[in-house]
Amino acid sequence: MTRLVFAALLALSAGCAGRTITLETGPRSFTPDDYEDVYESWTRDDQDFEWALLDDVLHVTATFESWEFRWAYVVRYGYDHAVEADDRETMLRATLSDAGENHRFYVTVAGSDFREQNLASRHSAWRVLLVDPEGRQTEPVEIERIRRPSAADEIYFPSITPQRQAFRVVFPASRADGTPAIPDGATHVILRFTGARGRVDLRWDFGDVDADEPLR
Repeated sequence: MTRLVFAALLALSAGCAGRTITLETGPRSFTPDDYEDVYESWTRDDQDFEWALLDDVLHVTATFESWEFRWAYVVRYGYDHAVEADDRETMLRATLSDAGENHRFYVTVAGSDFREQNLASRHSAWRVLLVDPEGRQTEPVEIERIRRPSAADEIYFPSITPQRQAFRVVFPASRADGTPAIPDGATHVILRFTGARGRVDLRWDFGDVDADEPLR
């Protein structure tokens, strides 16, 4: 599937009821073809803006690299790049271990002022926060600007365009006081972009997976 068709499907699916997403860990049985569905399930974009007036100020798309997303990504990446089974298993163990330590988001943004949209710059107009259901906020431990996304990034994260800046935003799984950034049993989490120009909240709602929708 081409990037153009992939992006079109993502746009069509926005706002529609999708598969249940969960933070439950455990084995998955994904195939390479499952990646697109998993990507869409864990990606939020500017159609989730709370304030329509921000439409001309900030366009943002974010993919939550959850346990489930990471599993699907390794399966797809390993297939596309003909990675040997042992090496693929090593990749999977490493990324799932990191999932227990960090909540990672792949973010692309665009707006009228390039410098203001650089989330990694002290000149950015936006503060980025992870907000739990109780309203507790966690600050990122790292925001990395990806100056030149790789060919793989452009395929696996189709929100990348020449008009957008790309970032990796990392939050600790546990705050300095030892409390979790996303508590067990959380019903949702919000990735918040806030500043003098306004506020954008991208929200992931979590559900329980029942027998009719097993972990794959």
